[in-house]
Amino acid sequence: MEKKIQVIHIHGGMTFKSHDDYLLYLKTREISIDSQSSWADSLPEKLGDDFEVIRPRMPLRENASYEDWKIHFERHFPLINDNVILTGFSLGATFLAQYLSENEFPKNIIATYLIAPPFDGDLPHEDLAGGCRLQSDLTLMQENCSRLNFLFSKNDNVVPLSHADKFAEKLPLAKITVYDHIDGHFLVPELPELVEMIKKDSKDI
Repeated sequence: MEKKIQVIHIHGGMTFKSHDDYLLYLKTREISIDSQSSWADSLPEKLGDDFEVIRPRMPLRENASYEDWKIHFERHFPLINDNVILTGFSLGATFLAQYLSENEFPKNIIATYLIAPPFDGDLPHEDLAGGCRLQSDLTLMQENCSRLNFLFSKNDNVVPLSHADKFAEKLPLAKITVYDHIDGHFLVPELPELVEMIKKDSKDI
């Protein structure tokens, strides 16, 4: 029996410059009792039986720390097979970018897909803190994964399109795709573009 291709997905999160900022967020954020689903929830069904989607629950996602996430992420390494696919969304994508630019990944990576990653703290409504800081040299990312993909939306009100330009300048070999039909900060129930890319890249192994 052939092993399924593993897809590791790192969800988004938030960081704060101080504990007081975090408490203010808790006191003022919008509250809803409606259940919410996202395109990440649809990945197992849309990718099908040839794939195993693994979605680690990263620690303290609403007050995230890079070091905490790194520890939790690395604990999954014994469970990860060679020829893995990495995906990350928002802060989760920035986390992967930072990790892959600072560390050699222990498994072969088929492809990496980073969806709407903040490059730095130049954001209209949020901070990029908690130890999340990209180095000036990102070349190790390309060495870890030759197929490096970035997905951005022109309509994103969280991560400005200027962040795509910043990644493009640092990683000229990466493929950067900008969509004009995706609502907001990838607020869509499905992301067929990502599913298609994952299936296409997986055929080559």
